[in-house]
Amino acid sequence: MPGISIMTFNILSILPVLVLAGFGMIVLMMDVFSSRKMGEKNFLAYLSLIGVVIAAIVSRSFTGTTLFSFYSVYTIDNYALFFQFVFLLCAGLTILISKNYVQRENINHGEYYTLILFSTIGMILMASGADLLNIFIGLEIMSISIYILVGMKRTRLTSNEASLKYFLLGAFSTGFLLYGIAMVYGATGTINLRQIAVFLAGKGSVVDPLLLAGMGLLIVGIGFKIASVPFHAWVPDVYEGAPTAITAFMAIGPKAAGFAAFMRIFFTAFGQAHHDWEKAIWVLAVLTMTTGNIIALAQTNIKRMLAYSSIAHAGYLLIALVAANNMSVSAVLFYLLAYLFMNIGAFAVVIVVSQKEDSFLKISDFNGLAFKHPRLAIAMTLFLLSMAGVPPTAGFVGKFYIFSSAIKSGYVWLAVIGVINSAIAVFYYLRVTVAMYMRDPEREFQPLTLSPFIFVAIVISIIGTIQLGIFPAKVLEIVRQSVLILR
Repeated sequence: MPGISIMTFNILSILPVLVLAGFGMIVLMMDVFSSRKMGEKNFLAYLSLIGVVIAAIVSRSFTGTTLFSFYSVYTIDNYALFFQFVFLLCAGLTILISKNYVQRENINHGEYYTLILFSTIGMILMASGADLLNIFIGLEIMSISIYILVGMKRTRLTSNEASLKYFLLGAFSTGFLLYGIAMVYGATGTINLRQIAVFLAGKGSVVDPLLLAGMGLLIVGIGFKIASVPFHAWVPDVYEGAPTAITAFMAIGPKAAGFAAFMRIFFTAFGQAHHDWEKAIWVLAVLTMTTGNIIALAQTNIKRMLAYSSIAHAGYLLIALVAANNMSVSAVLFYLLAYLFMNIGAFAVVIVVSQKEDSFLKISDFNGLAFKHPRLAIAMTLFLLSMAGVPPTAGFVGKFYIFSSAIKSGYVWLAVIGVINSAIAVFYYLRVTVAMYMRDPEREFQPLTLSPFIFVAIVISIIGTIQLGIFPAKVLEIVRQSVLILR
């Protein structure tokens, strides 16, 4: 385009990132100069939400564009834009459910919202990274922000412990990822994903042990972020100790970013070597969904149950990565969007029911909820049924496409194991529903009032869960167009 320099294209490509960074710093500075009273900082949530909306509008303007910038280390395409939408929607809904929660828990600090925005920046960089170093930088920006968010309840030992545990294990996994990048570079002479693909295309197959080791270490590093077994040990304690709104954010944001990076790396760079890594992912998928579902059966704390449930969902998504066809990649994108709605919605209900200091987080604390607060119980039931994959919810459609893609690629037994695990999951999801509708209350329910913000978040989650379950065709077409760039 005449009159527009290459540098202009570079700046335009990262405009959503710049918007989020700008609003993050504005929120932080406004917090410094505002009143110290927690209740007088409500405008910080509004300001953060405005930043997310503007970033989404800017991101929307790139639809249909394929652009490589900053010497081909950053890319804008439909795949990256879809994940940007997921990340921004996740951040927006998290801010909605956080507004009253942070006041109730006395953590209404400007850095809370700033870190949400900065972690979203890291996620965007991971989805848009066209080389391994850029993806790593995005992962670190995201991770460091979330390490701090997990420990926002500074006076609670469980929150401090969760933050420290997540930081230590996260730093350990970062080492694996960096060693993997170094080995890939040593074997191929490049960290650019397209150049790695060209290198492998010239060789026909992976025969270099150094490259195989590098791929294995990359799987370990990313496996930690998506909470696959055996890299999942941090999940239950961190989910339980973190502020509930941040638990909701962690359950979808980093997971989606991890899968975005995984597919970008292994389908773009290592697509030619699918036969060299598919068996490892096959094993991880079976271990992840089976371990997550079986241990979830024994949980009595709702956040720990949802933590192990999150591990199981990562296992279902890994099935699609094994299948490695256009249908399976589309299914991953669809499932992550569906999981966003049902996950945020479920945690929003948990926030309302748990009350101050997250006092009521046992499954038994939900006993009789349907008789005292029927609308909340109906919403929670919908989200749990969607997680279980019961039609006609978004979760059912997502699982249907994942298992169908596995069968299409010939992985029938993997699909069968996935279906069996889905059947196991129904038990612990229905256990919460039974508690709400068929058990006598074990505590005195205080009047539960839904703030406008959390009410909007629950309504959006309900609409998304139902819409994707009954009318999935439009979204499925969008995700099909989004994954073409990877093949």
